[in-house]
Amino acid sequence: MFGVVTIAVPPHYISQNCSKCGELIKKSLSQRTHRCHHCGFVLLRDWNAAINILELALRTVGHMGTLNASGDIDKSICEGTPQCKSSRGKRKPQK
Repeated sequence: MFGVVTIAVPPHYISQNCSKCGELIKKSLSQRTHRCHHCGFVLLRDWNAAINILELALRTVGHMGTLNASGDIDKSICEGTPQCKSSRGKRKPQK
């Protein structure tokens, strides 16, 4: 809508992986703290998931297209990271 491309990241089980070492740590939905038994990393579950989502999205930067959660192809670009801040405000909204 505003000429900014977004990156869709599948949210399923994103909080299960440790954002520090990548180890799969199974937890129930009621468990709100991520505790990695492999590397000892402790963080709120939602923060751990947010880091994992950001990492997945940043891995697609520079690609011409990526598959999103629905299987459609989207262009990818980051918003809110230092390398993208310089382009803010320079794009005109698409009509």
